[in-house]
Parts: sequence; structure tokens; C-alpha cells
Amino acid sequence: MSTMWGLTVRGICEYDGKFLLLKIRSKSSHGAGKWEIPGGKVKKCEFFDEGLKREYLEETGLEVDIVSLYNVVRRDYVACKTSEEVKSIQLIMKVTCERDEVVISEEHDNYGWFTLYEIKEMIDDDLLTPPAAEAFNVL
Repeated sequence: MSTMWGLTVRGICEYDGKFLLLKIRSKSSHGAGKWEIPGGKVKKCEFFDEGLKREYLEETGLEVDIVSLYNVVRRDYVACKTSEEVKSIQLIMKVTCERDEVVISEEHDNYGWFTLYEIKEMIDDDLLTPPAAEAFNVL
């Protein structure tokens, strides 16, 4: 069997000196109760920038503009539906938005705007998903 590779794109959004994080729903099979950077998997034949804008709108209700590439993280996982191992590349983009009023999807239990200091404390307390912690550790 050949190796499966996936592409995920996430957006670090800073608004008024704080960064947006979403709390993964408590019943999720991956990362339940952890905080993550909004984003998700890129669909087949979809440009990654379009995928990020789609995922951001679905998860937060926010329309974002992509500013730049921020970081690249590799995170392998086992697919829930097929139990196949997937090698995942996560593009972490810097994005901007025009407002801070978030409407979360059913994938998440909560959201918050956090200072970098608060995020560093969350990393120390193991409250972020590994890709989010790795992404923020370069700030």
C-alpha cells in the first residue's frame, strides 16, 4: 500500500494584539478539549488559499485575507474513517480579519482571543494541539 499524504492549512489571525484559537469539541476523536488554530484539510483539486478561506468561514464565520506563509508543520495521524496512516503537511498562514465576532461551528466548543503570553502558558500546560504548539513556539 502506498503512503497517503494530506495537506492541511491553518491561519493564525491576530486582532487587536490577540490571537484566535478554537477549542476542539469534547467528543472529538482527535484532540478533544485542546485548543487549535482555525483551518482544516484542503479538498481534492482545491487551491490551499481557497481551502483556508473556506475552512475559516465554516469554523469561525470570519472572512480572512491571507498575508503570508508563517510556518510549515508535519503531523502524521490515523484517519478516523479508514484507519489509514496519513502523513500530513500543515501550512500555517498569517491571516487578517476585519472583526473579532466569531460564530463557531459544531466542531468546536469554544473560542478565544489570547495574548502571546497566554498562549505560551497554554503551551506549558499542554492545552494546545501539537501542531498549534509547534506553530506558536516560533513566535
